[in-house]
Amino acid sequence: MVSPAIALAFLPLLLTLLIRYRYYFVLFYRAVLVRIWKDCVTGLSREERVFQYVLTHATPGDPDSILDAFDDWCSKVEYISNIGPKKGKILDRLLMEQSPLTVLELGAHCGYSTVRIARALPLGARLYSLEMDQRNAAITEKVIRLAGFDDDTVELICNPSDEVIPRLRSEYGLERLDFVFMDHWKKCYAPDLQMLEGSGLLGKGTMIVADNVLFPGAPKFLRHIRKSGLYKWKVHRATLEYSKGIRDGMAELVYEGIK
Repeated sequence: MVSPAIALAFLPLLLTLLIRYRYYFVLFYRAVLVRIWKDCVTGLSREERVFQYVLTHATPGDPDSILDAFDDWCSKVEYISNIGPKKGKILDRLLMEQSPLTVLELGAHCGYSTVRIARALPLGARLYSLEMDQRNAAITEKVIRLAGFDDDTVELICNPSDEVIPRLRSEYGLERLDFVFMDHWKKCYAPDLQMLEGSGLLGKGTMIVADNVLFPGAPKFLRHIRKSGLYKWKVHRATLEYSKGIRDGMAELVYEGIK
C-alpha cells in the first residue's frame, strides 16, 4: 500500500500534468467518453445523431444553415473532427482563389466538408467525394441532398481511396484534378499523395489541401513534400477544430512538377 507521504510527493507532478494537458483531457472526454456513453444510450452512431440535429435545426437547400447547425452541435453537444469554421474559412478562400472545375475530396465523413467545398465551386464544377465507411457515406449522401446539391455537382464514391485513385482516369473519365482536399486517415496522406502523383492527374498549379497535419499529425506526408521537390507549400497554423489550446495546422500544396 502506498503511504500518504509518497502520495503527497506525487501530487504536485499530477497537478502539473493535469494543467499542462488539460485541453487533451477535455478532448478525450468529449470525443471518446461522451461518444461511448451516447452510443449506448441512444443506439445511434455519433454521425446519425449529428444528422438528426442538422435535420431539425437547418434550412433545407441552404448550405450555410447546414454548416452552422454542424458547428453548433460540434461545439456544444458532441465532438466531431470536421474542418470547422476557422480552418474552413481558409479552405473557402483557397477555393475562391483557385475556382477549380474538378475537385477530389478524400474523407467525406458525414458531409460537412463536402457541403463546404460544393458551395464554393464555380458553375459547371464537379466534386468527387470519397468515403470508405458505408454508414457514414449514407449520411453524407443525405446531407449533400439536404444542402441542395445534385449528382451533377457532387458525386459520392463509397470505397477506400487506394482503390479509387487508380481508377479515376479509366472509370470516372478524369484527365486532371484542379483541387484535392485530404481529411481521411492521416496514415493514408503520404501513400495517397504518391498515388496521385503517379496517376498523372496532378498538373502544374493543382492545389492540395490537407487538414490535421500537426494534430493528430501526418509526419510521413510532411516529410514527403519536403523531400520530393514537387511542391510549393506551407502550413496554415491554427487550433484543433471545436477545441482550445491544441495546436494544429492545415497544409497547402501547389504542384509544380519535376523541375
